[in-house]
Amino acid sequence: MTASQLTRHLIFPTICLLLFAATGISQTNLVANPELAQQKPTIQVTGPTERETLVAGRSTLYCAGQIRYQNLPKTPEIVGAEQEQEQRTFVEGDVVYLNWGSQQGIKPGDQFEIIRPRGDVKGVHREKSGFLGVFIQEVGQLEVFKVSEHTAAAQITLSCGTVLLGDLLTPIPTRDSPKQRAEIPLDRFADPSGKQVGRLMMSRDGREMVTKNDVVYIDIGAEDKLVAGEYLTIYRPLGTGNITRVVDEEVARGRASGFQSDIFRGGGVSIQAQRAKDSTAFVEANGHYHYRPITTHEIKRHRPVMPRKIVGEMVILDVQTRTATALITKVASEVHTGDWVEIQ
Repeated sequence: MTASQLTRHLIFPTICLLLFAATGISQTNLVANPELAQQKPTIQVTGPTERETLVAGRSTLYCAGQIRYQNLPKTPEIVGAEQEQEQRTFVEGDVVYLNWGSQQGIKPGDQFEIIRPRGDVKGVHREKSGFLGVFIQEVGQLEVFKVSEHTAAAQITLSCGTVLLGDLLTPIPTRDSPKQRAEIPLDRFADPSGKQVGRLMMSRDGREMVTKNDVVYIDIGAEDKLVAGEYLTIYRPLGTGNITRVVDEEVARGRASGFQSDIFRGGGVSIQAQRAKDSTAFVEANGHYHYRPITTHEIKRHRPVMPRKIVGEMVILDVQTRTATALITKVASEVHTGDWVEIQ
């Protein structure tokens, strides 16, 4: 027996024993059940986890912000930081100090949301006007680890942006992310549902043009029977929106006679002239058309009610009294502030 043959003779049985041990099959079982020798080990593939079916992650869910209608209660405030000698903004992992302590009921282990009120929001659309609430920017979260009589030390555990001295603390709200719906194409020609409608007022990041995965605020809330997790259609009337506008005028103006055009357009019978009005009110007795033209603007002015233009879809993350926070989940074209929304 050669050296290579001897190596194969010793190594191959060892490999087989290791495979048998890994699959739970013993040599005795193989002898007693020869059919097992022909079977291949099965590999179990688990399905997607519950987390993978959620629309929003923790940072999106708790950094979304809100337009709060109720007045804020008296609340703790961040008034200092461990490294304030060299920085004025703070992020996750930094230690900050509160102006509340054991006398105000603060305990080690308490967790708070860091917020920053930005100002009053008033309805600018006639569907819902008046005071809608105060825009609350959600800056992050922290946890208290040491408490004195009138102060407390805490560590920032989540930062949605930079934390500043003067930011306020409130209890962390309870929010559950909506489940991801089946991936079906957006129905751009769906009929109205007949349910509550409102307007997309503003976006979290201050942009007027928004797209998928952007957080926005709408003027529908709990007073309109809206609940978290509901999906809404984003739409606008046909022919509206966009930054640029189409001029409702024909390419060329018609002429009664002659070649009165920039590039020999021709008279009233040229294919580049304006269209004649096909209406008995403008047809002479002999059947000839007047030169009064038909225009795109006139067609739009006298047409029946047109279908709406559907541009996207959103899901509600948080509901306040008169407003709600939503996440855009689908877009068919540009979406911007001022668009209409309707509960599906």
